[in-house]
Amino acid sequence: MAGVGKLLKQAQKMQRGIEALQGQLEAKEIEVASGGGAVKVKVNGTGKFLALTLDPEFLKEDAKLVADTVLAAIQDAAKQAKEYNDAEMQKVTSAFQIPGMM
Repeated sequence: MAGVGKLLKQAQKMQRGIEALQGQLEAKEIEVASGGGAVKVKVNGTGKFLALTLDPEFLKEDAKLVADTVLAAIQDAAKQAKEYNDAEMQKVTSAFQIPGMM
């Protein structure tokens, strides 16, 4: 049963790593600009939206253009946050190997 003990220790180590990473992800800020900087979206590493900034001059543009630009910035920010989160989580979990699973 020594293998089970080793596996349990690995799982506990991974859990501690994930808990530490969660704090780092919440602290990480990702800022995305769209429309030449007219729209800025800030998210953290967990994907939580922190801020949206719109250039007042940009708001004078066509409503559809403004909406499309804001949407593009939000989608880009969400994508970047997910990619960052996935990459960081992979670093923590890659060392954890369950025998017979891969």
